[in-house]
Parts: sequence; structure tokens; C-alpha cells
Amino acid sequence: MDIQSSCTRLLASILMLAPACALAQGSSNLRTEVLAQDLEHPWALAFIGDGRILVTERTGDMRIVQPGAPVSAPLSGLPKIEVGGQGGLLDVITDSKFAENRTIYFCYSEEANTRTGGSGNSTALASARLSNDLKKLEQVKVLFSQKPKFASRAHFGCRIVERADATLFLTLGDRFSRMQDAQTLDNHHGKVIRIRKDGSVPPDNPYVGKAGALPEIWSIGHRNSQGAALGPDGKLWTHEHGPQGGDEINRPEAGKNYGWPVITYGENYGGGKIGAGLTTQAGMEQPLYQWTPSIAPSGMAFLHSTRYGKAWQGNLFIGSLKFRYLARLELKDGKVVREERLLPNLEQRVRDVREGPDGLLYILTDESRGQLIRLLPAS
Repeated sequence: MDIQSSCTRLLASILMLAPACALAQGSSNLRTEVLAQDLEHPWALAFIGDGRILVTERTGDMRIVQPGAPVSAPLSGLPKIEVGGQGGLLDVITDSKFAENRTIYFCYSEEANTRTGGSGNSTALASARLSNDLKKLEQVKVLFSQKPKFASRAHFGCRIVERADATLFLTLGDRFSRMQDAQTLDNHHGKVIRIRKDGSVPPDNPYVGKAGALPEIWSIGHRNSQGAALGPDGKLWTHEHGPQGGDEINRPEAGKNYGWPVITYGENYGGGKIGAGLTTQAGMEQPLYQWTPSIAPSGMAFLHSTRYGKAWQGNLFIGSLKFRYLARLELKDGKVVREERLLPNLEQRVRDVREGPDGLLYILTDESRGQLIRLLPAS
């Protein structure tokens, strides 16, 4: 980063010492508070205690935000990241025992190297320890690399969820032009995978021991999942980008097929059927909910608290990159029964949404001067 850019970021951080800015929004249940701005295309956030928040920037940096203080300098110790198109430094979460072990997990686009061999790029998942002085990552270990690597700037997926059994889910995109791979088991394109925290494969994964199948695979037939969370039912919930229409919410289960690209409610960019134009087929799962036209969903969080009133407890929140709002979805019996569009005047792409330790929702906006925003109850 050049001196001018550094000075611009420092000035923007200092401005955060002033009272929080209010944004126009469309729900009387909310007020908004900007905690940080001038972030470079932020992608994900994780809470690390004492009011501090870890933020990834797609351009390859990881920083710490603490309300009322300047945004930190980039943390050192990250592996080499291939930045370009939709690729870069993407999701980050903290281990469930972070207070004890200071472990984080992050995923990113990894180019081929002497360790992986071959050429091209793919999604990788790594673990690391956050140093006590909050300045660097230590003991970095690559736990998983998507195979095969392929030269593409699109559809990396890359959302991480820790399951209650201490295993990790990771969503993986179909790499755009390799969409047919989503239906075969000899690759990781268009899949959800599940591994242990040391990178090994759980023996109860559905394809362990099956000839020609990669053992990390949990479910298949996905396009590009950029939202994932554990639901109130303790199960994995994801959403994925459709092509032109057909964005989906799914609940991936072991060994099941979610249809892409054989079935979809979307169509080719510019129009026209994808494949045979089917929306149903035996042996393939239907989405729990779908958007046509596409909203370009990103980020996903269930609200457990009652900070916004009991009516919002258990609701699902998803950001829209295309229409630049936050969707609130009411659920009943595992199905979406109502959708409300919040922050309709935000005018920024919503990339991530998380519930904080304080029971409030936090969002990141995917812009060249992106913001970290806390959503406050109106009263």
C-alpha cells in the first residue's frame, strides 16, 4: 500500500472516533451505526473478544476493528493469496474454544504451488493462531485444498461453519465453466465438504470408501454457495447463487444431491434454458426457498437473541449484493413463510452478516470503501 493510501485509511479510521453515523434504512425496528469504513472490499467478520472484530478484505489483508479506535494495520503471517475477480481472502471464523486456543479458520483462493502441484487455482482452508499482541497469525496450516485446480476468477464459494461435533463444513463453488463437475464425485467443484480440524476426513462422511469418490465430500450439486450457518435445528443451512434467477436456500444433508446444473429455477445469462430446463428430477433435492430474479445473496446468520424483540428471534438474515439490502426471513417448520427487506436505502452491497456476542447484527458492505455497520434496535 502506498503512503497516500495509508494516510487516507488512517484519516478514515480517526474519523471513527466521532459519534457514529446514521444511515437511511427502511425498518422502524433499526438504527445503524458505522464502526469502520474505508475497508477494501471486506468479505467476512469474526468476533475475537473485548469488543474486537476480525475483518478479512478480499484484496488479501486481515485487520482488527475495535469501535472507537483506528482500524489496525494488516496482520502478518497469511499464506500467499491469489487475488483477482471473485478470488482473494474470503471467509473467517473463530474456533468454538477461541478464548482458550486463539485458533481461527480462514479460506482463500490459492494458486498452484510446489505443495499442490499442477496449475490454476482453487479454494483452500487454513487454520492459524492469532498472536497475543494481535499483530500476526502463527502456526498457519493448510487443512484442505479444492481439487482439481483450474484457471478461473469465479465461483470460489468459501463459507466455513463449525459443527457441534468439532468438524468443519466448507462450501465450494463450481468454478463457473466447470458446472458439470458439480454432479460427479471425483472432484470438489460444486460441493460442500466436511473435515476434522486437523484436516483429516471424518469416517462417517457419506462417500468414505466409495470407489472414485473424494472422501471429503458431504453433498453435491451446488453452484456457488456464499452463505452458510448452523440453524436453530443444529443442521447446516446454506444459500447459493443461481445463474440468472434461481438463487437458493438449502439445508445440505449427507450424501444428497442439490441438482445443479441438471435442475435450476434460473436460466443462462442473456436468456435460454440451462440443459433441458428442468426444475425437478428424481433423486435431486428442491430448495427450501428461491429468488427469481436473483438477489445475489451473500452472508447468512440466524438471530438467537431478543434484542430486536421476540418476533425476530430465530429469523434468518441474508445480504443482497445485487439489490443492496438485508433480507429478514421468518421461518416456520423449517420453511420460509415471510420475507422483509431491511435497509433499502443502504446503497451498498451487503457481503456478510453475523450476530455478535451482544446479540446485535453486524454487516459488512462490499465496496472499495466498505463499511462495518452495527444494527441497533430503534429504542
